[in-house]
Parts: sequence; C-alpha cells; structure tokens
Amino acid sequence: MTTDYDPIAEQYKRSKLQPWRMYIESFTLMSMIGDASGKTVVDLACGEGFYTRMIKQKGAAEVLGVDLSRGMIELARAQEAKQGWGIEYQVGDIRGLTIGVEKDLAIPAYLLNYSRDRHELAAMCEGIARCLKPGGRFVTVNCSPLLNFKTAPSYRHYGFETQAIGDFREGMPITWRFFLDDGAFEIENYFLDDSVHDEMFRSAGFREIRWHRPRLSPEGVARHGRDYWRCFMDHPPIAAVECIK
Repeated sequence: MTTDYDPIAEQYKRSKLQPWRMYIESFTLMSMIGDASGKTVVDLACGEGFYTRMIKQKGAAEVLGVDLSRGMIELARAQEAKQGWGIEYQVGDIRGLTIGVEKDLAIPAYLLNYSRDRHELAAMCEGIARCLKPGGRFVTVNCSPLLNFKTAPSYRHYGFETQAIGDFREGMPITWRFFLDDGAFEIENYFLDDSVHDEMFRSAGFREIRWHRPRLSPEGVARHGRDYWRCFMDHPPIAAVECIK
C-alpha cells in the first residue's frame, strides 16, 4: 500500500462530502449493511472515522476503527473526544492485525483496492476473516474491479478523475484525483479483477460472495435529477461486495 494518507488526511476527510459519496457510496454501503442494532463491528481502513461514526449512530453495540495512517486516526480520535460516541480507534495494518474478540461485521471500505498483487489481497482477506465470527459478514465498497479504467469516461462532473497507468494488467495503478475548493489531491489504487477477488475471498474462508452495483439514493435523485448521475451509474467506478464467513 503506497498512498501516504498522513499529509492528506484533512483533505480526504472533506472529500467525503462530495455529493456522489453521500448519495451513492454511503447509500450503497449502509443499504447493504442493513440493521446494525446490537452488532459488534470493526471498521478496517476507517480513515478519520466517517463510517465508524455512522455505524455507531445506526445502533451498533461496539465499534472499533483501525487504520494504517496515524494522521487519520488522530483525526478520528479528535472527533471522538468531541462527540463521545464510545468508539475505539487504533493504528494497525490489516495484513497482520489481530483484534482479540471476533466481531459480527467488518466494513473495510476502500481497503482491498490497495492490494498491488494477489498475495497482498490474500493477506488482506485473511486479516478480515480473522476479525469475524463464524457467520460474520464483511461489507464493502471499493474501486471497481469490474470496470476497464483504460476506457472509463471522465468523472470530473462529480469532483474527481481516474487515470489508469500503463498496460491493462493485474496490479495496474489507478490514480484518483479529487478536486476540492482549495486544491486537489491524489490517491493510488491497483487493479485486480473480480475473479482474483473471488479466489482470495474463498481461500480466506468466506463461503458466500455477492457482488453489487452501486445504488443511487432517492435524495440524490431529488436534489440533482437522474440525468446528473447517468455517467456514474452507467460506468460505475466503484463496486460493492458482501461476504459471509
């Protein structure tokens, strides 16, 4: 995983407020999670705690946020100090992570797309599986392994652009450039197709695997109209998946 989030932590936090992230990304993830009441949850690659806080607000009994970036965890802990949700945050790398008590649910949003090859992906999937009880679920949204980013359209309309670097292959870098009012920042993902993901999920011990297209919220339609979202929904740069251990 090569993107260093420490210097861009504050910018990445603000990028979560872009409309597509609220009306498609968040809506998709939370719809798939469903009722979180009483669940124990681990948010892997939690960043500054955006979804960690949201899942706690949805009634989760216990929530742990883990991220590799110390800068992100500092932002998350600062929010916790102000709001007092009772969320625990820790710095950690999922590839070697052990959290003690297994959880009901893992929500590793935008984690798997940092795997540069199938070996790193396998290590991440095994780390997720270690965090879950038998029968536990992991639900995520990620940079899509179903889209050919070499031929993808422009997403500048939504506040970001993607660029595939080099030949179309396993491990191909994909740069995401986010545009904010005070400038832009970049993160780098890597391409591994859905068949590689499926293989690593099953190898890690997940017995049910379901891929989903992103969903557009009714509020997003009401605020912007369907035509505004057409390019994104016809060529979605993100995909959702849920697996059961």
